[in-house]
Amino acid sequence: MPAWRDQARKAEGLGYSTLYVSDHLDAQFGPLVATTVAAEATSTLHVGFGVLNNDLRNPVVLAKEIATLGLAAEGRVEVGLGAGWLRSDYEEAGIAFDAPAVRVDRLAESLAVMKALWSEGKATSAGTHYTAGDAHCDPRPASPPRVIVGGGSRRILTVAAEHADTVGVNTSLASGDKGGDLASQATFDHFDRCLAWVREGAGDRFDSIELQIVAFATRVVASRRAAARTATMLGLPGEDALELPIVLLGTEDELCERLVERRERWGFSNIVVPGEAMESFAPVVARLTGT
Repeated sequence: MPAWRDQARKAEGLGYSTLYVSDHLDAQFGPLVATTVAAEATSTLHVGFGVLNNDLRNPVVLAKEIATLGLAAEGRVEVGLGAGWLRSDYEEAGIAFDAPAVRVDRLAESLAVMKALWSEGKATSAGTHYTAGDAHCDPRPASPPRVIVGGGSRRILTVAAEHADTVGVNTSLASGDKGGDLASQATFDHFDRCLAWVREGAGDRFDSIELQIVAFATRVVASRRAAARTATMLGLPGEDALELPIVLLGTEDELCERLVERRERWGFSNIVVPGEAMESFAPVVARLTGT
């Protein structure tokens, strides 16, 4: 844990806004405790989840835990919630890996219960998947935590557009396995289509939604040729991949320009980079935030 505290302090010192923790049953810290430790080790850094698997926790219990985290972090909490996608997590926990549509429906019900608990302090629900009998959430922060939901299908992005403050646009995770052929899925048409679904699902609230993208391939390099070579090494189609939203390979100047262009084209203003890229990417963060 000392190294984790140091990492949180480093992220804060480098100018990052938020430190996210994933939620899998492989070799990683438990996300609720890890975010609490990171929040206690810092003073301005937000902490969040990228993302919690809805199927691993009851929404009434989870809402209580996150409310307590919000108090400990003095409001510096961003709650990423997902329908669950990694098959091995379900196998390890002995939970049925239901069809995507069922998992997304459960997430929608769960979000409604948790948001009611955070905003009103109580919830009563008799849904298909969850029943909340006069549930209460007390104490809780002065304002509800920011909710992040993302995905790459019409159904999950519609739920995200209806419920979330921040919507993340991903490639498809329907295979249930890590890795996969990201290159064939992460096309310009895919992201255009996803944003159209978000806009349709959000309606009048679209302009108030923050759009998030995870740049899985992030590396600051010396030249465009080096960036194309790195993309090829990562299994991406060389120079043609450099403009994809999930790719941030290039010089500092190129990455700054590319992020501005992506904000103008798609509206992506919340950019998530891998932890191993945190230090090398920091100069880009400083230039774009003016710090």
